[in-house]
Amino acid sequence: MEFKTIRGLALAGASALMLTGCLFSPGKFTSELTLMKDGSFSYSYDGEIQMLALSKLGEMGEEEETFTPNCLDDETFEERDCTAEEIAEQQADWDAGAEDRAAKRKKDAEELKVLLGGIDPTDPQAAQEFAKKLERQRGWDKVEYVGDGIFDIDFHIAGQLSHDFSFPTVEKLPMANAFVTIVLRDGNQVRVDAPAFGAEKNGSPFQGMPSGMTGLTQLAMMGDESEVGRIAILDGTFSIVTDGHILANNTDEGPAPHSRGQVLSWSVSPNTAQAPTALIVFD
Repeated sequence: MEFKTIRGLALAGASALMLTGCLFSPGKFTSELTLMKDGSFSYSYDGEIQMLALSKLGEMGEEEETFTPNCLDDETFEERDCTAEEIAEQQADWDAGAEDRAAKRKKDAEELKVLLGGIDPTDPQAAQEFAKKLERQRGWDKVEYVGDGIFDIDFHIAGQLSHDFSFPTVEKLPMANAFVTIVLRDGNQVRVDAPAFGAEKNGSPFQGMPSGMTGLTQLAMMGDESEVGRIAILDGTFSIVTDGHILANNTDEGPAPHSRGQVLSWSVSPNTAQAPTALIVFD
């Protein structure tokens, strides 16, 4: 597959993810959740978070495309050299669509700015502004921008679990995708899901190809990093410590003893087929 094709697929994927609210992706990280029968909980995330709109892929989405003739053999459907007549015809069609392409780029940029809570990703200071925005929220102890839309995060929060919980939650970004969610059920049950810590296909625009950021990672790795920038590759551990009764989980080895009760542990990577999930009840 030629790099221009890979680049096109990556850009299409990036646009689809950003405009459907899939704004963040985990990279290398360690994360732990504690859930105790007295109602206390804590959650920590130490590692990388990538904001795709601030990466080079996001910048490439803002670039104006250039005309490239493309001709296929009628029998083999393989690329061939175009004739002068074919090039002239394709160039005319390209020029005729210039106004529509410009309008679409402007519309996409406006929609993306809304998704980012008013942050303009084309602003050179956008990443620093976003880091400051996160640091003023409770729990975000360190937010350091390291480039290519990647932030080095130290997050920790603790309290009484009296309501549902989701991480990350970002002010003015109600559609931000969740890494970890905690949902309280009747009967003192707690459901935990970590949808960002797995690569399973679940109706995403990438069905039939590597899904979500995993697909973009693999596409980018096939190309030139100087062109597409660094993509944060999913590589981490997620654990749940609890003194409750574990009704269900999808770890490989099940719960292990822990000084505070039991612990469930997942090692996740782009090859992780199922996102971590667990159901716990407190008697």
